[in-house]
Amino acid sequence: MMKKEKQAMTRGSHPWLSTCLGAALVSLLIFSQAVEAASTLRPPAVPLVTCDPYLSIWSPSDRLTDSDTTHWSGARQALTSLLRVDGHTYRLMGTHPSAIPALPQLGLDVTPTRTIYDFEGGGLHVTLTFMTPMLPTNLEVFSRPVTYLTWSLRSMDGKKHKASLYYDNTAELVVNTTDQLVIWSHEQIDNLGVMRMGTQAQPVLAKSGDNLRIDWGYLYLATVQGPDVQDLITDGDSARQEFVRTGSLPSQYDTRMPRPAADHMPVMAVAFQFTKVGPTPTERHVMLAYDDLYSIELLHRRLRPYWRRHGDEAADLLRKAEKDYVALESECTRFDHDLQEDLTRIGGPGYASLGGLAYREALAGNKLAADVDGEPLFFPKENFSDGSISTPDVIYPESPVLLLLNPELLRASLAPVFRYVTSGRWRFRFAPAQLGTYPLANGQTYGGGETSEEHQQPVEESANMLIMTAALAQIGQASDLTLKYWPVLTGWAQYLREKGLDPDKQVCTDDFAGPLAHNANLSLKAIEALGAYALLCKMKGDEQQAAVYRHVASDYASQWVRKAQDGDHFRLAFDQPGTWSQKYNLVWDKLLGLSLFPEDVARTEVAYYKQNLATFGFPLDSRHSYTKLDWEVWSASLAESRAGFDTLMAPVYDYVNRTPSRVPLSDWYVTTDGKPCVHHPHGEEHSFRARPVVGGIFIRVLTDTPTWKKWSSKASSSQQNAH
Repeated sequence: MMKKEKQAMTRGSHPWLSTCLGAALVSLLIFSQAVEAASTLRPPAVPLVTCDPYLSIWSPSDRLTDSDTTHWSGARQALTSLLRVDGHTYRLMGTHPSAIPALPQLGLDVTPTRTIYDFEGGGLHVTLTFMTPMLPTNLEVFSRPVTYLTWSLRSMDGKKHKASLYYDNTAELVVNTTDQLVIWSHEQIDNLGVMRMGTQAQPVLAKSGDNLRIDWGYLYLATVQGPDVQDLITDGDSARQEFVRTGSLPSQYDTRMPRPAADHMPVMAVAFQFTKVGPTPTERHVMLAYDDLYSIELLHRRLRPYWRRHGDEAADLLRKAEKDYVALESECTRFDHDLQEDLTRIGGPGYASLGGLAYREALAGNKLAADVDGEPLFFPKENFSDGSISTPDVIYPESPVLLLLNPELLRASLAPVFRYVTSGRWRFRFAPAQLGTYPLANGQTYGGGETSEEHQQPVEESANMLIMTAALAQIGQASDLTLKYWPVLTGWAQYLREKGLDPDKQVCTDDFAGPLAHNANLSLKAIEALGAYALLCKMKGDEQQAAVYRHVASDYASQWVRKAQDGDHFRLAFDQPGTWSQKYNLVWDKLLGLSLFPEDVARTEVAYYKQNLATFGFPLDSRHSYTKLDWEVWSASLAESRAGFDTLMAPVYDYVNRTPSRVPLSDWYVTTDGKPCVHHPHGEEHSFRARPVVGGIFIRVLTDTPTWKKWSSKASSSQQNAH
């Protein structure tokens, strides 16, 4: 942990500001922070089972035995593991039975696709690994809603030990609320023992909203069968008590169903027997999977999960997942190593650790579905924001991780938006703000919906769509989108040409701050989008139109510098001297090679951010002490040197290490105390968390063009081979 240092505050007269620290003292503090942040970060919550917004289970503690595991929303979804060694029982995961001591936890390592715990006691070393193989170049595997739990045991004292392992998960994983009735069954699929559980009612895609858990489809727990394996569905207390007493499961299968999940909570339980555990590691694994049957409703048409696009059923999913287990272990290990090696080289150890923590959180905030022709469609959810689906200003901050590791996923994110705009439902000149409320993408419900321009985000969303399309085109991944939807793109460019330089009063992606007129950062985004459209025109072969829009963008950029200039920084709004804001949208000037703004603009901004560093980061703007994690990384990436990037990122790493809120990374938090912000009208327990936008952390890698091309070309080659 880092020592608590004095807060480096900004200049100005705002009430939340304190006395300034000298530049030399700030630099010294930041250097000290950067050194300490080079070690592995402490996750505010640890990703365990992370497949999509519904199958997303986390540990909110440093030690796996200090609390029960939860859904990202905070609702309990308990996973339990026990170890019995030479007649003594220990807890490995969860808080029950509470009288059983915890096996001491020695280590925790979070990588992009794996979470690895190490324990030691009773003469044994135990490694428990959660592996969700979200390998971006293999969409078939990526889309599988499967997490592998693997236990590896070895003797540490030179002796051989008799041991038993226990695992269970509760019926909480298949209900929205525990008063819902659940049913279950057991079957054999090849060499797999498979337990299945779900609600009796099965309300498939029957409701939408934010603070919801899935209550349709079926949860599966699959294990390779053998004489040393038992599996059983019964109530949790009976299963755990029998294991503590004998090292085995009860003999009686529970048939009292349907019943409410809260009624003697049913669990799917597995026990493994080890006759002699010596110094050579011995392993067992289970597969936890969820078949949601239908994942998304797009314009009132139900979509299957992508892995089902060729007619696969749950049995096929489990067979393939077991067959691929060993190969996927190797692939995940190699992927994690290679990605974190590049993250370390480009951004340092703290940045690599942050990327490893954010990877599954970002991607598990989406669902990969298949259209009727098998085309992949990727749908993000705004967790604990408002539950929206396919929001362009959520796809926009998430886009760096997709652009880097598989641009096809970004194309699959934009496609539903384009389809909605051309469906005849959307009648406005600007881009929509979202497609509905997850998992129902049946039309915009935000602001004025489909009926009025009230509380829309016209400049924001139109610019987002143009910039992302140009970024895809730059790496050869948008030809189908640009040709098919060229009139739409042109319409958005024309709108920004008219309205983008000096936006009227409206909300931007940071809508929690309220509407603002003459927003300098929003204007900057519109200018970058006009430059992006000029780039698209050039790629299309329309040199004349490219020249026109390039000239407009350049002229607007010159005007912007004059209108936003405020001494040693640039304003929050053109008509508000003495204000400032992060100009995170400027990062595209370099990424797209537009060079619309003088280099001194970014240089000036970075210098000012350094002066405004607080304990846990730098504020979003001069109105409040809060910030956005994704935008901080974008703004830090404007720095010309690694040292400048490290200076701005050090308090961000400190936030991750010291935030008192033990939830998946919150991207909206207070820079003075590290607490997540409360999104009105929700309470504190509903702060932003587990949102796809943390994929924006990967934007620093995009500033290294060879590395960006290396990773994106891997995805392109893999897709060509797959077809």
